[in-house]
Amino acid sequence: MKLKSKADGFEFEAYHVAPKDARRGGLVLIQEIFGVTQGIRELADSFAEDGYEVLAPQMFDRCERNFDAKRDADGIAKGRGYVQEVGFDRALGDVQTCIDVLNGPVFITGFCYGGTIAWLAACRCTGLTAASAYYGGGISGFVAETPKIPVILHFGKKDAHITSEHRDKITAAHPDVPLFLYEADHGFFSHDRDDYDPDPARLSRLRTLQLFHQAASGKVEA
Repeated sequence: MKLKSKADGFEFEAYHVAPKDARRGGLVLIQEIFGVTQGIRELADSFAEDGYEVLAPQMFDRCERNFDAKRDADGIAKGRGYVQEVGFDRALGDVQTCIDVLNGPVFITGFCYGGTIAWLAACRCTGLTAASAYYGGGISGFVAETPKIPVILHFGKKDAHITSEHRDKITAAHPDVPLFLYEADHGFFSHDRDDYDPDPARLSRLRTLQLFHQAASGKVEA
């Protein structure tokens, strides 16, 4: 699906998948730094099976169309460079576009880079109902901002990239935001990663879906 960013009018692609049965709402699903990979598309498909109409925007289309990198040194370097090149303001403009084209209630989830984007969207974007952010290492740099919607956070205890210092900073600033710790490594939710861990992935998914359901029903407040 082609979309036009609310930030600067730039046209970007988004992977779009709709539920086959009853629709529970819309979901913006934000990639890791490796792009909208096959794994990200499969995650989007799985949430569609749970009843969500999903948009997974290509966050780096301004830098390289349909970026889909390997998880190697070159892919990491490119992805990190594209994060800086796009910046957060334009990225959130793309996210706002996705929110606006989905019928409510609209939720957001994201992984690593996408987890940080999900946090920032919860703080800055409009039209969202709830957010579930996975191993967003950059969140600790934005704890001065406050989410406008219910948010839950997921981290792995064995994650060498996101230390207890990062997590403690978040908890100190936002003690009311649920932060779940799992006996897992960094990318435990993504089934196409070496550090995928099925048990915490399953539990965190249940918590995510529960949050979305409760927030849509008005049973949880920010």
